[in-house]
Amino acid sequence: MTEAILLVGGKGTRLRPLTVYTPKPMVRAAGVPFLTHQLARARAAGVEHIVLATSYLSDVFQPYFGDGSALGLHIEYVTEDEPLGTGGAIRNVASRLHSGPDDPVLVFNGDILTGLDIRALVSTHARSGADVSLHLTQVTDPRAYGLVPTDEAGRVLAFLEKPQTPEEIVTDQINAGAYVFRRSVIDSIPSGRPVSVERETFPDLLAAGAHLQGMVDSTYWLDLGTPAAFVRGSADLVLGRAPSPAVPGRCGDRLVLPTATVAPDAKLAGGTVVGEGALVAEGARVFGSTILPGAVIEPGAVITDSLIGNRARVGTRSVLSGTVIGDGAVIGADNELREGARVWCDARIPAASLRFSSDQ
Repeated sequence: MTEAILLVGGKGTRLRPLTVYTPKPMVRAAGVPFLTHQLARARAAGVEHIVLATSYLSDVFQPYFGDGSALGLHIEYVTEDEPLGTGGAIRNVASRLHSGPDDPVLVFNGDILTGLDIRALVSTHARSGADVSLHLTQVTDPRAYGLVPTDEAGRVLAFLEKPQTPEEIVTDQINAGAYVFRRSVIDSIPSGRPVSVERETFPDLLAAGAHLQGMVDSTYWLDLGTPAAFVRGSADLVLGRAPSPAVPGRCGDRLVLPTATVAPDAKLAGGTVVGEGALVAEGARVFGSTILPGAVIEPGAVITDSLIGNRARVGTRSVLSGTVIGDGAVIGADNELREGARVWCDARIPAASLRFSSDQ
């Protein structure tokens, strides 16, 4: 298995304002665009040729990654004129593949951080003779996901919608967003229209008697679709909880990128990242957070489990917890923002204007 398709066309609406100017896979996690981690892990698993299926803000990918040679890859780019869904996007790039009809092709989503053993998934595919093999993971509460029950040999039995009642929870296994396709299956997906692999391709293959194999791998897995999850994923990469050969530095409690400035008495912990050109001033405390390039954290500010956008500014003594500050936004001094707050790009919050507690 030397080829892969990476689906990076989504708009990332759940991550706004992070994705107003930046496609979700290009938002920085642990100091580099999240996509870098996925590409590096694919290369480590033996992939040589990757086709990126792009759509939203598609013009930012190629200037950054080029032909992929810096990562030891050959990368090609295919842009959808109209969103085609997961299956449609896979089919839309099929002409760029070099694999033969029976060869395996790795396909994975651009918003999943995982410790999946990719080589094991490919081996499972080859050993079982499957048409499609799926990475499955086990979750404590599967109500937010589609369920994928399998038999004792791991063969997929059904694809079930999100359960609405306890009786409908027949398994804790869910589709984890990574697949190995037989190349001929990709060519059989209808072209030129939106297709969902979850709702159309996979159920239709089961109905036709195709062999779909599941491999349960419950190592690290996180859907980075929400700001809170994205911040957590970045911190886990820095802390070494999530594996990636692309973290630009040693794993530890903090990651400070070159040209960033951190005051000697500032405190950074919990997997915090400080991006290039950013400033963390005297007495500031930052825990489990991502400070993107060019951002400024003024003296005495306290930032917890938050993401501060490119060139944004957090004022003196302001307290932020579980919040996202968009690119170029300014939070004046002595503000307090709590869990779930999202400040849009280039917004301005005057000093001492917003609090969630008393002013004492």
